[in-house]
Amino acid sequence: MPLVDIHVIEGVFSKAEKQNMIKKVTDTMVEIEGEALRGVTWVRVRETASGEWGIGGQPLSAENVKAMQAQNNKIAV
Repeated sequence: MPLVDIHVIEGVFSKAEKQNMIKKVTDTMVEIEGEALRGVTWVRVRETASGEWGIGGQPLSAENVKAMQAQNNKIAV
C-alpha cells in the first residue's frame, strides 16, 4: 500500500488543484504498478503555514510562491 505525502504551502493551491494532485499521483502509481494498486494508494496533501517553510535560510510565503507561479506562467507563454 503506497502512501504519498505532498507538502505545499497553505493558501497557494485551491481545493480543486489539490484534488487534481491526488488524482494524478494515484494515476501515476497505477501506471507504474498496475490497476490493482488504485484502491490501496493513499495520497495526502499536507499544508504548511505560510512563512513556516524556508529555502536557503529564507522563509517562503504563499505570496512568494504565487509570484514564482506568475513568473513561470509568463515564461511558458
